[in-house]
Amino acid sequence: MWGNAVRIARIHGFDIKVDASWFLIAGLLVWSLSTAYFPSVMPDADTTTIVTTAVIAMLGLFASLILHELAHAEVAGRFNLHTAGITMFLFGGVAELQSEPGSATSEFWIAIAGPVASLCLALAFWFSALIADLANSPEPARLILSYLAGLNLILALFNLVPAFPMDGGRVLRAWLWNRSGDLVAATRRACAVSAVFSYGLMALGLFAASTGTIAAGLWPILIGLFLLATSRAALAQLETKNALDGRAVADLMTRHPRTAHPDQTLSDLVNRVFLEHGISFAPVVENGRLLGYVDLAIVRKIDREHWTTAIVDDVIESVGPENTVSSSMTALDLISLITKTGRRKFLVADKNELVGVITLSDILAHLSVFREVA
Repeated sequence: MWGNAVRIARIHGFDIKVDASWFLIAGLLVWSLSTAYFPSVMPDADTTTIVTTAVIAMLGLFASLILHELAHAEVAGRFNLHTAGITMFLFGGVAELQSEPGSATSEFWIAIAGPVASLCLALAFWFSALIADLANSPEPARLILSYLAGLNLILALFNLVPAFPMDGGRVLRAWLWNRSGDLVAATRRACAVSAVFSYGLMALGLFAASTGTIAAGLWPILIGLFLLATSRAALAQLETKNALDGRAVADLMTRHPRTAHPDQTLSDLVNRVFLEHGISFAPVVENGRLLGYVDLAIVRKIDREHWTTAIVDDVIESVGPENTVSSSMTALDLISLITKTGRRKFLVADKNELVGVITLSDILAHLSVFREVA
């Protein structure tokens, strides 16, 4: 999910990674704290003290977010769900669960663990601030503790907002799932609630921007857009998994596809195979043996004036594991392969014998019908 994330630590068996976008929010936070908040509460402090205090407060927030996500990961482990790692990014952090929870109960406890952890941190920082105040500790230390107490309380409460896929949205989905017994239907309803919240948040941001506070209005708009995008992506991923679960390539592929011969000219291939049958991808077969494939993208690399003399064998993409799958491969494994390689079309062969072709369009067509039926 986070291609630019860099691993910085490993805590309790979980890789802690930082996406490049996190450094943007970290820099903005330090700038905001050092130019506005801490100068207002420490008017007599020098610049070095203020900047140092702001950096420590930012690192305290960083640690708080990691502990929030670790709580999710630890509880997920109790329900035998593996977490690939924890990634910090522009809008906070995410514990990357490898699969969906298996029940509404596990969904609820995994989701609620983060806000509970943040609430516990808020209480711990508040109590520490009281002790620091009684001990007459240096003012920067007391202010940092108070700031982190308030921030963790806000973090706990904000994450309980029922906007999927935030923690509160997952708690809502767990409740809906428990009532209906249908995870997909519960996710759709949770996404609908999330959309209302997201549009409301963006409207609030637009209102703030229209009154002249553009910077204050930008964040609600970005968060609203982020929630809309992630909720829709989560629903699409779940619908895809549900639609393809138990399906194999053989169930979705095109059988008896139009084929090309290695001695066929490119002109004949284009006119008699591609144009005549409305396709752009053809397996190349000779005497029943699958040799590879040719498609329109390959043909276009050859100058048109050479199409009458060049033959398929000159441009064929040979059969290989990178472009060929078996009919028994699961549809979900094929989706993973498409995502990993970016390849949209595959030959389907068993024991080097062509049995069909399968494309991303075949999968999307199946998903479209599934959604209409559902």
